[in-house]
Amino acid sequence: MRLSVALAVAGWGVIISAAPTPRINQEGRILGDPPVVSRAVLFNTTAADAVVSALQIFPVTNAWNEDISRRPLLTNSGAMIAQITSDLSSSRRTLRAFFEMNFVLVPDNQPQVPIDFVDYSDESDPGPYPIPSNMPIETWPWETGGQTLLEWQQDVFDIGGDRHAIIVQPGAGFLREMWQARLVDSHWEASNGAKFDLNSNALRPDGWTSGDAAGLPMFPALVRYDECQRGMVEHAMRLVVKRTRKEYIYPASHYASTTAASQTNVPAMGQRLRLKSSFSIPSQWTPEEKAVLLAFKKYGAIVADNGNFFSISVTPDDRWATGAFDHLSTLGITNFEVIQTTGPTEGPRSPGGPAAHAGGNQTPSSGAVAGLRGYVSHGAAVPETRWRAYSGPGTVIFGDSAQTNTTATFSAPGIYTLLLSATDGIHAVSYDAAVVTIGFSVMAAGSGTNLNLSWTGQSRAYVVEKAAGLPPTWTPALTTSAQTVTVPIVNSHGFFRIRSQ
Repeated sequence: MRLSVALAVAGWGVIISAAPTPRINQEGRILGDPPVVSRAVLFNTTAADAVVSALQIFPVTNAWNEDISRRPLLTNSGAMIAQITSDLSSSRRTLRAFFEMNFVLVPDNQPQVPIDFVDYSDESDPGPYPIPSNMPIETWPWETGGQTLLEWQQDVFDIGGDRHAIIVQPGAGFLREMWQARLVDSHWEASNGAKFDLNSNALRPDGWTSGDAAGLPMFPALVRYDECQRGMVEHAMRLVVKRTRKEYIYPASHYASTTAASQTNVPAMGQRLRLKSSFSIPSQWTPEEKAVLLAFKKYGAIVADNGNFFSISVTPDDRWATGAFDHLSTLGITNFEVIQTTGPTEGPRSPGGPAAHAGGNQTPSSGAVAGLRGYVSHGAAVPETRWRAYSGPGTVIFGDSAQTNTTATFSAPGIYTLLLSATDGIHAVSYDAAVVTIGFSVMAAGSGTNLNLSWTGQSRAYVVEKAAGLPPTWTPALTTSAQTVTVPIVNSHGFFRIRSQ
């Protein structure tokens, strides 16, 4: 009698395959392939979520993406916090979330249109700009009442305001931002315009402004809907204080103040604050608030403008739940501290950072156990290394997750992604991923007029199927939650397969 067992997932020998290096952001999230933008997409849509969630917004070494949770404090941190507090009226000494900065995503072939810069043309990147007809202007649609987008673009009711506008071109990797943008008849104008390379740490020319008073980009600092849904704002935020001094520090390039630079208790443009680690995030606060406060502890917020509040910028997305950020207004300024910032060649931008290598993808022959062969290259500072399971159908137990060469045991067959990380506390954490495919291990043995089948796998329902010949036409024989079955042998030959439900 001839019998055959076909497996849903199987492997024999260790197969190590070369695969493209995955794109992993500063938070250790695998970005995947970026979606192609074929038309202008507004910020408050699932289509925009899919794009920005897969976009590396400036390099992982960029100041906006820098983990500052362990940075030392400024010696005058307490005095600066006191100054920031006293500059504001007593009713405005808590954090505010302002629903203001929006954006539009455009394709690489978006038509370029002329734009006039009427106030700071000498500090602007010249047009034309790829402005779509649906480019949103600051606060639309959250605080613009019943106005249409076109009415808000034209400011038909002469409301004025800062009227920031942000255009993101993900394919080409460029960002364009404007201040006081307005559609006059059929022609665009703005006070100024700035272009940023999303793949570079380059700053504005020294002394130049941008859409923001500090010469900083705004897009990487916005609290967005997609990241709050994931539970973590993955970057520093844009912070507005009442008053700044006539000085800017990295990564700012411009100041807007009459306060003397010698008044060092007044923050400079580019100053970075963080939420004290001792602040306990209330469990009853909303997921959006928790996502913001986690970012305040890890990435902080960068002073970018002067205003009448202590505030951060949140996208005016009409998908936010009512009250999503209300608790933030109870958070006093004294819960924050001012850190010593890093410069253009310091911290994550200094040489000698670690580089993790996970060792390639594999399909182990030993069933549920894989031998991991990672390694880390590094400079003078020896990094800490760690393996963790990123995704998969079951649990993973590492022999020693702190060792680059170790074992991983899997509780169920399927495809797993494992991350190896390396950090020295100075540079950006380096990540690499390995995909491990765990198949069924099946044994078959005849016993009189029966066939005994047994297999390894997680505890779940399995379907045993049979076929009389080749090519096979599979029909269910039985469903079981066990990992061993006995089936009768009816013909002189037959084929069986096992699949998990």
